[in-house]
Amino acid sequence: MTHPKPNLILIGLRASGKSTLGSMLAQSLHLPLVDLDDVSANLLGCDGAGAAIEKHGIDSFRDAETKALRSTLDSDGQVISLGGGTPTAPGCAQILEQSSGRVIYLRALPETLRQRLSVEDNTDRPPLVGDNTIDEVQTLFDARDELYQRIAESVIHIDGVSQESVFAALIAICNAGA
Repeated sequence: MTHPKPNLILIGLRASGKSTLGSMLAQSLHLPLVDLDDVSANLLGCDGAGAAIEKHGIDSFRDAETKALRSTLDSDGQVISLGGGTPTAPGCAQILEQSSGRVIYLRALPETLRQRLSVEDNTDRPPLVGDNTIDEVQTLFDARDELYQRIAESVIHIDGVSQESVFAALIAICNAGA
């Protein structure tokens, strides 16, 4: 009897590399990639997370994230890139802690995230607590880092590390659990 492959769930703040590394990981492991921001926005009839938040508000978006996470975790063998705030959505931390998926935290210090966001913020998400996405990094890091570390099975520190090295660490984590 074959056992289903566990979901590989990437968490972290905006600009930590969840989408990019998730895509690379899914391609390398021949698994489907699920971007939970897209699933959540689709539940609200919007094209992207930013449009969904602007149209329906952050509370409705967080509720959609919870529904999207539950439905996504009904399937196994996926690489799932969560939105930065997904673990803070109602019930999501508990859902993640109880899932059979492997939660991996791509952890970057605020300086790294600010630098990445100043070079290119290609997300369509509006700032949540500041005037812009760079100003809010420290506040979001302070509010979420402990939660992310608690629910993660593995933490990859990405400060000063090349994308290739982070990807190799992801592959090593996946192979260790195979």
